[in-house]
Amino acid sequence: MKITLTREEVFYVHRGRHPVLMWVKTGVTKRGEITGMHFKTWLDGGAYGSYGVASTFYTGALQTVTYKVPVYKFEGARVFTNKPPCGPKRGHGTPQPRFALECHLDKIAEQLGLDPADMRRRILAEPFTKTANHLTVTTIGLGECIDRVVQASGWRTKFGKLPRARGIGIACSSYLTGAGTAIYWNDMPHSGVIVKADRSGGVAVLCGAIDIGQGSDSILAYLVAEVLGIEPKDIRVHAADTDLTPVDLGSYSSRVTLMCGNAAIQAAERLRVMLVRAVAAKLSVAQEDLVARGRRIGLPDDPDKSVTFAEAVVLAESIHGVLAVPGSYAPPRRAGKYRGGGVGPSPCYSYSACVVELRVDPETGEIRIDDVWIAHDIGRALNPLLAEGQIEGSVYMGIGEALMEEQVFRKGLHKIPSMLEYKSPTTLETPEIHTILVETDDPEGPFGAKEAGQGPLLPVIPAIANAVYNAVGVRIDEIPITPDKILKALERKAQGKTPRVGPERLPLFTYPAPRIVESAFGQPADSIAARPFENPARA
Repeated sequence: MKITLTREEVFYVHRGRHPVLMWVKTGVTKRGEITGMHFKTWLDGGAYGSYGVASTFYTGALQTVTYKVPVYKFEGARVFTNKPPCGPKRGHGTPQPRFALECHLDKIAEQLGLDPADMRRRILAEPFTKTANHLTVTTIGLGECIDRVVQASGWRTKFGKLPRARGIGIACSSYLTGAGTAIYWNDMPHSGVIVKADRSGGVAVLCGAIDIGQGSDSILAYLVAEVLGIEPKDIRVHAADTDLTPVDLGSYSSRVTLMCGNAAIQAAERLRVMLVRAVAAKLSVAQEDLVARGRRIGLPDDPDKSVTFAEAVVLAESIHGVLAVPGSYAPPRRAGKYRGGGVGPSPCYSYSACVVELRVDPETGEIRIDDVWIAHDIGRALNPLLAEGQIEGSVYMGIGEALMEEQVFRKGLHKIPSMLEYKSPTTLETPEIHTILVETDDPEGPFGAKEAGQGPLLPVIPAIANAVYNAVGVRIDEIPITPDKILKALERKAQGKTPRVGPERLPLFTYPAPRIVESAFGQPADSIAARPFENPARA
């Protein structure tokens, strides 16, 4: 049986991103350092629960891994409404609070007379520490990200100095590299991989995670090839066949490269140990003197004391039998010991900084984005071109959410249930995107890698909003930022009113009494790089 939906039906039944109303209050010093933050969110969840509890927690979890927030209070509620249900989408619950917080920080910088880029640079979270809500920050390259986009964009010569109707804005973000808490609460691995070598020198990688377009199959081939000293084209990846592959929890939360990648490295290193031992016995040399590279295993400076990879497989199989080696990975247990503490922990976090330069037509309210500079702390770029594509896709998506995409309901009916009215950018609306990769070599990631699939989306939307304010002096505190909203705010400005368009009131809602948890802010991180596989150099 096949079910086919019309485009209109898709708008009514498909799970979109949660609309979120937010309220934030922050205490700061005159230099902009944060002394405490109170964050409230109200999520429109639609008619069903879905994964909404986690989405609600995510609207409050990650503010503290970006900036130093020694004291933090979060209150969130998800409201059932007579609308299509909402669920996780790229960024899962974090683009909304990132929009609120980054616009909020720009307002603080203006009131204090500070450069918003410099203020952010001064209040960044510290590496290898814990946050107020017990999350563990490992490497953080956000400072370099800010420096790189500030320099590349010419921020120092443009901010506050561009002609009227032209503006520049900045925003930053952080995101998970895989959820640290599994969907299924048990002690089993989150990812498993089997690496199998055959006598011809070919290698098969069996992994339960599916490649949904992010390039994870290629990454698995690169990682295994690097460990075994062969070429990616020598490897065949068999993914997501439940009859053959080990269990994997799924392609979500930007987890596949880190978790499946670590499992693949573990399996490949175990296989390499078997190959090296067999070759060492054949050549009568010490195991620790052998290297695997160029499709050979042997002494690095003596071609006569080496064998081809295929020959090494034959030698090892003669000793061990069939060479099919498992690897697995489970992230370190770092969840806070409080309700909701399981949402937010991650082996490591990626970071992004974005600068947007644009122009606004004061007569029509039309926005034209000229350039976007985005720097992303990727840990280690396993495939730089693939990573740049992911980041630029995030920028494109962020522009669509910031300026065009909207779901509007009137008396239970969707006002624009077609792609004719629900618009997304084309190549004509996509500006020049300048992508910068920042590498920090995180000890938790495979060869130091972090995610690049979701995090770069987050700073794009608030950077656009901040640039609009810089251009024409009006705040649009909701998205999409449309010409009619800009004209309305400009009219209010001309009338001497607050030049702002956005939420005007909060729901009549009483949150439950908060649970008080002792802040872990600034405490040293623990269990860094506690990956469950042996060091082959000691094997």
